[in-house]
Order: sequence, then structure tokens, then C-alpha cells
Amino acid sequence: MKLKEPQFSILITTKNRLPDLKKTLEHLSDFVQDDDIEFIICDDGSSDGTSNFIKSNYNCIQLIVNDKSKGLIHSRNRLLNLTKAKYAITLDDDAHLVSQDTLEYIENYFSTNKKCAVMAFRIFWGKVLPEKLNYFQDISRVKGFVGCGHAWRLEAWKDIPNYPDWFVFYGEEDFASYQLFKKDWEVHYTPNVLVHHRVDVKSRKTHKDYQIRLRRSLRSGWYLYILFYPFNQIPKRFVYTLWIQIKTKVFKGDTKALLAILQALGDIIINSPRLVKSVNRLSKKEFNDYSRLPETVLYWNPK
Repeated sequence: MKLKEPQFSILITTKNRLPDLKKTLEHLSDFVQDDDIEFIICDDGSSDGTSNFIKSNYNCIQLIVNDKSKGLIHSRNRLLNLTKAKYAITLDDDAHLVSQDTLEYIENYFSTNKKCAVMAFRIFWGKVLPEKLNYFQDISRVKGFVGCGHAWRLEAWKDIPNYPDWFVFYGEEDFASYQLFKKDWEVHYTPNVLVHHRVDVKSRKTHKDYQIRLRRSLRSGWYLYILFYPFNQIPKRFVYTLWIQIKTKVFKGDTKALLAILQALGDIIINSPRLVKSVNRLSKKEFNDYSRLPETVLYWNPK
């Protein structure tokens, strides 16, 4: 029998990626079988038999289903608002924990660092995990975290607005990081916890969804400027990022990038009422303090 209020939960959102999810669950089998861990998966409208597979093979996993796809961010909101645990580990369906004694470390770290809201894990992006894993890095406070591998203190999650599901994909972690900063919570990079994200980042440009990924990435960055940056910072940063995209992609003949830029600009206009409603701008001092924090650690590779 599982505890009514477990200490830990593991949360995964998935959609039509059953082969990846199967591998992830195999790697996480010890956690799945632990009755003291709440394990929840959100199937975001899959049509590949994901829900049937989980029901047939993992009756110990709590399954929630979106009958129609609502998007990654909407699904993560559902998971984080559903769990009763004290700490929640969020993973992508193609990512798994590699480190030993992970839960004990997370619990001890949160207990010792009372202002830490999110532990940002060390993440290796690639199909094959490198042999050398024990590379020393300092623990540090950072600006933000990566969606495919981190742990929430649920007390902090409940202290800020939900992820903005109208972002659809990209930017939700930065949105949360700004909100946490405004509430005097901290994000810590904790490299002692290693996650293997089993993707080939370099090949993504050749994927069919390259244009839509670029569109969503650009617009989320611009959304964040509008929502959180002081007014005097917005124009120059907006123009600079726009120029970089044009210079490095459009001028080199990338027509998909041009379309993505135009679509992202249109998205700003369409979502302007939401942006105005959700503004939580940093003061000049807050902006300067935030800017001095180390950057979010996105990728790790052994040296």
C-alpha cells in the first residue's frame, strides 16, 4: 500500500513516444516498484497505445489521460497540481536518472537548503552515455533549470502561478524561475544528480518539426522579455535576438527560419492580451541581481 502523502513523486508527460517511454520505465524500474514513491504519468492524447501499455504492464503507476492533446506545459501543470508528495522529480519520457542514492541526496539537499525551490540536475544529452561520469562541478545557485531533469519542492511550486500553458512548448521553466526569484526562492544546480536525456540534439535541425520548434523557442524568449524585463531593456534585447536569427539563418538561405520568425512575431500580437494580464516585471535592482546569477546549465559533457 502506498503512503497517502509520499515524500517523493516521479512525474512524466508523454505523447506518442511509446518506445522511448518503455526504455525510461525499464531504467526506472526500482523507483516504479517502490511502494513509497508516487509515480504518475500523463498521457497527452497518445494514439500509439501508450495508455493500454501502462495499464497492462504497470498497474502500480498512476495514469492520467488527456483525451485530446493539451500540450506538454498543460500536462506538467496537471501532474504538479495532482501530486501529494513533498518533492517531485520531473523527467521527460526519453530521460532517466543515472545517479545512485538519488532520493536520499535530494531529500538531504532540500532539508539543508531551505530557500532552494528547484534542484537543477546535471544532464547528458546524447544517445550513448559516456563512460566517464564522475566529472567534478560545483553546486551553485543559477538562473533556471531544464524541464527534462529537475526536482521541485512542492511548497515553492504552490507559491507561484502555474506554468503558462499558452506557451505550449519552451519557456515554462524560465517563467517559473522569474516567478520564484520574485518570491525569494532559489534554483540550485546540483551536478551530483545525473540524468541521461537520450536525444541527438545535432540532428534536430533535420527533423520535420524544426520550424515549429524554432518558432516556439523564439516567441517564448520574447514573451519572457515582455513579462519580466524592465521596459528599458526590452527593445534592444528584442532587436538583437531578431537580428541574430536573421543574420545566422535567414541570410544563409534558411527559409524555414524566416517563416518561424514571422510566425513568432504574429504569436506576440495574438497573445498580447495574455501578456499584458500576466506581467510581473522585475525592478531595476531585481533585474541586476538576477542578471548576475550564473546561467542555466543546459548541457553537460565529460572533459
